[in-house]
Amino acid sequence: MPAFGRARSQPGEIRAFFRARQMKVLSFFGYSGAGYEDEARMLSEAAKVLDQADPRDTLVNIGATLEGIGAVYDIAKRKGFTTTGIVSTEARDNQVPLARCVDYVFFVKDGSWGGFLPGTTQLSPTSTAMVENSDVLVAIGGGEVARDELRVAKQAGKAVQFIPAEMNHAAAIEKAKKKGSRCRPSFVVRRLRPSTSRFRPSRRRR
Repeated sequence: MPAFGRARSQPGEIRAFFRARQMKVLSFFGYSGAGYEDEARMLSEAAKVLDQADPRDTLVNIGATLEGIGAVYDIAKRKGFTTTGIVSTEARDNQVPLARCVDYVFFVKDGSWGGFLPGTTQLSPTSTAMVENSDVLVAIGGGEVARDELRVAKQAGKAVQFIPAEMNHAAAIEKAKKKGSRCRPSFVVRRLRPSTSRFRPSRRRR
């Protein structure tokens, strides 16, 4: 169970939490409930990124939930990192399980799971909190939400890295069926644009 959590967190409270720690925030993005076709490879890629960071001056942040990219929490804790999670109140309201190894969880009042608000290029409250409180953003696969967040982060001059990975094929097919699509989903991995920068060893957050 998380060591800390609130029913809802205001943006200012979340900013204050991270600033008070004076540490770099390394955030992971990717598939959650959709899962990964090759989870072992995803975890291997995440471990490589974590090996470039120092637990003494870096916090590991993800989306708080258990499935998919949330499995990276386990690796981060084994490597000695303090972990955090920023997630929409949709997770609480829908009783989505949280990762076992997340130390601090912030629920952001949001009517969506993230990404751009409909018909705009403005991030939802949850995605805004994820981007503005992250110093380094690493996406291992991911859908529209991750795409929107990384694009805004790149525009803001933050360090961004995208590692291609496929979502779970069975889950993708089932999702398409529920939407009534007659077409089989494509599993071609597309790189996010603009091209992304690589993660560099951490420097203490100012």
